[in-house]
Amino acid sequence: MSDRVVRIGIIGAGFARTTQIPGFQNCEGAKIVAIASARREHAEEVARECEIENVESDWRGLVARKDIDLVSIVTPPVTHCEMTLAALDQGKAVLCEKPMAMNADEARRMTERAAAAGVLALIDHELRFLPGRIKMREMISSGEIGKIKHTALTFRSDSRADINRPWNWWSDRTQGGGALGAIASHVVDGWHWVLGATIREVACDLATHVPKRKDTRGTEREVTSDDEANLLVRFDGTNTTVGTTGHASISLVEYGEAEHRLEVFGSEGALRIEERGDLWQAQEGESRWRPLMTEETQLASGMRPSGWGHGFTSLAKKIIQALQNGETAISGAATFADGYQTQMVLDASRRANENRCWTDIE
Repeated sequence: MSDRVVRIGIIGAGFARTTQIPGFQNCEGAKIVAIASARREHAEEVARECEIENVESDWRGLVARKDIDLVSIVTPPVTHCEMTLAALDQGKAVLCEKPMAMNADEARRMTERAAAAGVLALIDHELRFLPGRIKMREMISSGEIGKIKHTALTFRSDSRADINRPWNWWSDRTQGGGALGAIASHVVDGWHWVLGATIREVACDLATHVPKRKDTRGTEREVTSDDEANLLVRFDGTNTTVGTTGHASISLVEYGEAEHRLEVFGSEGALRIEERGDLWQAQEGESRWRPLMTEETQLASGMRPSGWGHGFTSLAKKIIQALQNGETAISGAATFADGYQTQMVLDASRRANENRCWTDIE
């Protein structure tokens, strides 16, 4: 491996503060050169806390810097397309937060531009790098649980339940806020990757249980994004998926213990993985789940223990190694083409919700 130092620019000082920044600072051969945010004072605060030398007044200044190899875009989805295209035009590698874009048209443009640029361009679906998910995918691909009948995803959290939580971009559908984009993007990518099959049609119901919030000035504003998303899906046929169905229940307003569980039921058994990556198997003829051993994972200093944290710790290292070696692809990572496939499902889900009917993935 090369000893080249990979120089990183971070756009966004919110989620990046707890994930991307500690993840990359945990990597040998990586240096975060600069950070930019919609509010310069916020970027300056994070730069001081995380010992980042340079603060740019806007993202365009960061993208134009000659001393940056990788641009990590950790901003509201409404900004992803413009920022990504600008970074690609500068010849930078790009790591883009999910959801990839506001719609499939933007995602297609991003995918085509990335292919033309010939650089490393990834969507941050870090859960792919949990050893439990990797093993789950391998077991399904090898036919260990037979033909897949059904898959179920449960995501339960109270992160948006507090009515006193202030209105921000997350409350605004026009900026890309909502459970469908934030969580269902991970769900759809996880299904596509773990099952090795794509969704061909979807039914969807979106709900907003907290319809109004006050902004930071105390003005009450309408919430236009969803805080609950329920999906029914049918998959294309493959060697392991024959008439396979799925459902996802996603809520950010449910009290009690948080839950994130993916289950896959086959003709000869079943697999279940929890949020932290714990993997379980139920074999044909058994009436219980038993744990499966998986590799241990690392967690970068400063990260909250979670599947997302463990996954990004691993993904960050692979990104740095790939760039040090001049590589433009990482085995198992979500490409822009993968992000485009996911975005088409999200778009179809919105149409299905509006039309109240099953909808094909265009």
